[in-house]
Amino acid sequence: METIEVTSLSTGGQVVIPQHVRTLLGLEPGDKFVVVGEGDTVMLKRLAPPKPEAFDALCKRARHFARARGLTKRDLERAIRRVRSR
Repeated sequence: METIEVTSLSTGGQVVIPQHVRTLLGLEPGDKFVVVGEGDTVMLKRLAPPKPEAFDALCKRARHFARARGLTKRDLERAIRRVRSR
């Protein structure tokens, strides 16, 4: 269901998401968003942690991917150290 509301930009750069839209989408204070802007369009996409079952499936796929490519736990630890040292 598409909902259209009008809002405005404050001098501090804040945009209020109208109450009706917040309720409809279940938005809560502190929710995080990705902001994408192109031309005259601004899009907000709520960031949400994966559900436990989705996270488990993601871990299973990652383990399968790593095994198929011969990656070891030591390879992973080296990669993490390399990224953290930047």
